Amino acid sequence: MAMSLCDDTLLCNFPKCRAKLCGFAWVTACSHAFCDQHGSGEFSRSPAICPACSSALSGKLDIVRTELSPSEEYKAMVLAGLRPDIVLDITSRALAFWSYQIHQERMYQEYSLSRAEAQVKHMEKVLTQQNQSRELELTTMRGEISSLKKVMEEYKRKYSEVSERLMERNRQYQKLQGLYDSLRLRNMVVGVGDRDAALQPGHHDFNTGVARQVSPRESPQFVSVGPDGDRRFFSCLEPEGAMTFFQLSSPGRDKGRPSIKKH
Repeated sequence: MAMSLCDDTLLCNFPKCRAKLCGFAWVTACSHAFCDQHGSGEFSRSPAICPACSSALSGKLDIVRTELSPSEEYKAMVLAGLRPDIVLDITSRALAFWSYQIHQERMYQEYSLSRAEAQVKHMEKVLTQQNQSRELELTTMRGEISSLKKVMEEYKRKYSEVSERLMERNRQYQKLQGLYDSLRLRNMVVGVGDRDAALQPGHHDFNTGVARQVSPRESPQFVSVGPDGDRRFFSCLEPEGAMTFFQLSSPGRDKGRPSIKKH
């Protein structure tokens, strides 16, 4: 039965405590109630000061430690022998104490609710400002992303153009490299043939009819290929102004020329 009564009791009026009053409680003449722990600690000093309203409690019965769940014997004898008006006065004052505590609790709950609502409004305001700031940042970032996309597209276009030019240059280089290799191979073949002729002990001069030695200085000289397609690869330059390699005497041209005498 005592536990069931404690379920609907008042709360401790000590700041930051607000524990349910059960067992023993300290009540004051200023209509405040405290749990046994905080009441014993606060009211052991002299002069006693109410922790809730800071009122001085100097009277002998200004502070009373009472049992919240009295026994049946106590309830039967505490008001025994008193006149009905005294009993009614005591009970009315007890009910007034209880009503004050309920009123104070309701005021406290309303105050807590108003503070919570104010905090919620403040947080909503802060959240709205943060959302607006984030939206502005997102808008700015979207603009930057769009600008960076345009720059990236421009770089892609330039990269594609440069890649096409590079591929074209590579094709031209391969073509020129093939032409160069072909010309070098043909010059090497002609040079080898002329070198074989130069290694012979001697050869006849078709203009004088005199056999002479070929000097190492008389090696064929290579000429460049002009843009008109004149592909002359070498000329045999001799000090006496002899014929070139491709101007050797043919049988038709040698009819009117004197024959070479063999010794």
